[in-house]
Amino acid sequence: MLVHLDINYFLVDLYTQKKRSKILLFILAIFIIGASIFYTNLLVNQFAKEERKNVRLWAEAVQRKARLVKYTEFFFNQLKDEERKRVELFAEVYHQLLSDRDDQDLTFYLDIIHNNTTIPIIYTDESGNVLSTKNLDYPFDTITILDGTLLEEFSVYQPIEVNYSPPRKNYLYYQDSRFFKELKQVLNDYVTSFMEEVALNSSSVPVIITDSTHLKVLQFGNLNDIRMSDPNYVQKKLAEMEDENTPMEVTLGEQGTSYIYYQDSELLTIMKFFPLTQILIIGIFLAIAYFLFSYARKAEQNRVWAGMAKETAHQIGTPLSSIMAWLELLKMDHSNMEQAAVEIEKDINRLEVITERFSKIGSQPKLQLNDLPGIINESIEYLQPRSPRKVKYKIDIPKEGELFIPVNGALFSWVIENLCKNAIDAMEGEGTITIRLKVDSKHVIIDIVDDGKGISITEQKAIFNPGYTSKIRGWGLGLSLSKRIIRDYHKGKLFVKSSTPGKGSTFRIIMRTEQ
Repeated sequence: MLVHLDINYFLVDLYTQKKRSKILLFILAIFIIGASIFYTNLLVNQFAKEERKNVRLWAEAVQRKARLVKYTEFFFNQLKDEERKRVELFAEVYHQLLSDRDDQDLTFYLDIIHNNTTIPIIYTDESGNVLSTKNLDYPFDTITILDGTLLEEFSVYQPIEVNYSPPRKNYLYYQDSRFFKELKQVLNDYVTSFMEEVALNSSSVPVIITDSTHLKVLQFGNLNDIRMSDPNYVQKKLAEMEDENTPMEVTLGEQGTSYIYYQDSELLTIMKFFPLTQILIIGIFLAIAYFLFSYARKAEQNRVWAGMAKETAHQIGTPLSSIMAWLELLKMDHSNMEQAAVEIEKDINRLEVITERFSKIGSQPKLQLNDLPGIINESIEYLQPRSPRKVKYKIDIPKEGELFIPVNGALFSWVIENLCKNAIDAMEGEGTITIRLKVDSKHVIIDIVDDGKGISITEQKAIFNPGYTSKIRGWGLGLSLSKRIIRDYHKGKLFVKSSTPGKGSTFRIIMRTEQ
């Protein structure tokens, strides 16, 4: 009963420490996650600020360019009006030339007609017979009647009437000058280029350009082509854009008034939700990690309980088997009573040692000055007759005599036994175990050397974990308990000093000569 309670205390203490460690790790994880989210959110806000700044600069650039286009169009219309006035002047000139007044000087009027080198003009009578032409391209400069395609081309503007002998009238047909046509083409190209640059902007801003009705889409950019073919999606997108930013009104040449809708870039929209997505991902990760940790903890707890039960059975089994054997001998033959009493007493003492060992696990044992070489020798004397015959023990201890240091004899002997049993398993029941003891001014160093199969680097990191074992029927508590006894109770160290696969291993214990 005492053993069971002490084992339970050991397990409670073990998992209490793990629980505290888990709480500390959880607090640390929360701090790291909080700091990460805070920093990420800071970066996202900074990015959003820069992105909105870019959008604002883009919008201002669009407004400036729209004003420039509008000014260019205004200048173009002014030029158009000037050309109209010039044609009207030509009509007046022809009227003056055809008047009946013979006393006027016609040189001035003839100079005006002669100086017109840009505006194409066709002067006809009422029947469309060509009376004169000016600035026509070949072969139209030799035409005699204005009709067909040429009449259509010169009917863009209303012809100007020239009254010269009522009720007869002549007509002055004209077109835009070559210079004006070229300028008009440049303006149209400029407007088209402006719309394309707005739609395909370097700031990755989603843009839709509509006509004056807000229904017909003239251009769009940074939006899905397939989705933009759906009128319902277009109207929904226009409403979203209008909620975010007031559409910009621009006048673009012959296309009249247009409206530019825009909103934040898709990347900025994604970045806005990035912290929430990060929190969600971290939350899922923590949930998975928690369940895995809980599962691992339960599995480890089960291994520890099973290991402690097997270790208890193993420790108690040997002396109990011996006692039962002597009792059977006494039943058959009372002549061996004296020898049986001595052996049974040894087994009872062994049971007391086992009970003492388990009773001290989970509590802080008292350390007393004990002869360390004596404890080692007693442990080997106990192990030797219970070890395979092909296992040899070699003890290398200085001959100065006794060495008293603060140590708990019952627990320290358990460590020696566990390390030797581990060496026997590594040698597969055949080889030599060497125990060396060295002393310096402050420390005692004990090396337990075997010539077994060795330990891989990966196993060296795991062999002291509770429940870890490479044996088929092992329970993985011997080395874990041994390290706990040396580290926690004796403030020393237990570690694998060296190990070579196929050649053997060396476990080293370091303890202070004074606590």
